[in-house]
Amino acid sequence: MQNESIPQAPAPVVVKLGGAILADAEATAAVWAGVAVMAEPVVVVHGGGPQATALARRLGHEPTIVVGRRVTGDLDLEVALYTLRGALNARLVGAARAAGLRAVGVSGADGALVTVAKRPPIHVDGQRVDFGHVGDVQSVDPTLVQTLLGAGFVPVVSTVCADAAGALYNVNADTVAADLAAALGAPRLDLVTEAGGVRRDAADPSSHLPRLTEAEVAAGVAEGWIAGGMRPKLETALAALRRGVPSVRVCAPADLGGDGGTVVTA
Repeated sequence: MQNESIPQAPAPVVVKLGGAILADAEATAAVWAGVAVMAEPVVVVHGGGPQATALARRLGHEPTIVVGRRVTGDLDLEVALYTLRGALNARLVGAARAAGLRAVGVSGADGALVTVAKRPPIHVDGQRVDFGHVGDVQSVDPTLVQTLLGAGFVPVVSTVCADAAGALYNVNADTVAADLAAALGAPRLDLVTEAGGVRRDAADPSSHLPRLTEAEVAAGVAEGWIAGGMRPKLETALAALRRGVPSVRVCAPADLGGDGGTVVTA
């Protein structure tokens, strides 16, 4: 039960950071500079795929990717724990401190924040694929995050999560961000990328689109101008809208605290 002496904070904006942003110290500093001037409380969710891959390779292990998803064996899970829950989360909290913010690093396993179930095997080209220690979100209990927000902290959430029996799993950070935003009643989910907002022509900055609807996203995928790394981001945006998040913004670090990027609505 939440401590009644801690005030309830307004619904926060959820900000999701990918591993490419975390690899760039200037981009990370820009994120926290933007968060510092945002009017709403903020919850940060981060991934770390590139960093996990780099550490695995340093250990002589090549990660396995199937249909765009990482297979997480025993060593891969240890790497995820060291990378996501350890180094990246701690460095993000340190960078927040440098920006004058009081951040607290937690994982999806802490406080039963995100409960998951093991992802079932699938068949690809006739072969059975077991994703190992990869979890699919079953439920979100935002009590821990709400308590931290009420006490004036910025929660920084890594996406190592647990099932009901306490087994740990690696979970897709975009999915966690969308589900957490819905559970918190967030007014907006910000997906922060190197590319910033959506362009009709990726090579032409003047083709930037300040707003998109769900129907326009579907049309862009069908026509082929929403492709590459932008496509999964917009699929996450649509998933968040379906979960009840009113709007999703795809933006660059420098857009936080302002109105840049592309806002996606139903």
